Amino acid sequence: MQPKDLEEKIIENYKNEENMMILVFAQWCVNLDLEPEEIYTRAYPTQKANPALKQAIELTVPKEEAGDVSDDTVLGVLSLFGNEDLAFIVTEEIEKRKKK
Repeated sequence: MQPKDLEEKIIENYKNEENMMILVFAQWCVNLDLEPEEIYTRAYPTQKANPALKQAIELTVPKEEAGDVSDDTVLGVLSLFGNEDLAFIVTEEIEKRKKK
């Protein structure tokens, strides 16, 4: 495999994994009756609409059909990709839910 081909493969794999992280986040939100775009905007208020998030939202299923996405799972995948600001907002939502 040529170095350029390897580089392209690595980038493609990273994007696929990042898309999976976004889908996990979006499904976690759906399962808890939260709006993924609203949560994302709280974490990144200066960013424009995120096309990857919109695509992930389209791929989510109703919470009745979805498997459980634990708080630890969503926080873990956010951390893996360095989304500390979003993980902070997710943690706030977890704490709100625990207080109810």
